[in-house]
Amino acid sequence: MSVPVLYSILESPAHPDFSALYRRRGLKEIRYTSMRKAIGALKVAPPDFVVAEFFYGWGNNYAGVNISNLDVLLFSLQKYAPRARVIVLVENNEQQYVNKLNEIFPLHAVMIHPVTESQLEPLLLLS
Repeated sequence: MSVPVLYSILESPAHPDFSALYRRRGLKEIRYTSMRKAIGALKVAPPDFVVAEFFYGWGNNYAGVNISNLDVLLFSLQKYAPRARVIVLVENNEQQYVNKLNEIFPLHAVMIHPVTESQLEPLLLLS
């Protein structure tokens, strides 16, 4: 049995460091500092879990097509990792927009900042 892979997508300083938790849970954490790099890696090492922050497209709405920074990743997961469990971290003032993402790819969980290890840990089970 292979070691489960978790993508930790760090696009802001607010993203908590849960590396110790991931190690305790037996997960191989792969950190990406950009969505583009994470999407590029999907073909090589598809994740079992993705932990990423949600940023709503306020001003430009990402060219009027996308809801947030996660849209393209979620569409790519449909093809390369359809069983991945996506955990979205969001600020309270943007929470109302996250549910639109479920239309693209079912989210495993949505967590409001600040997120603690004890809140995240039960979500990191494969079965």
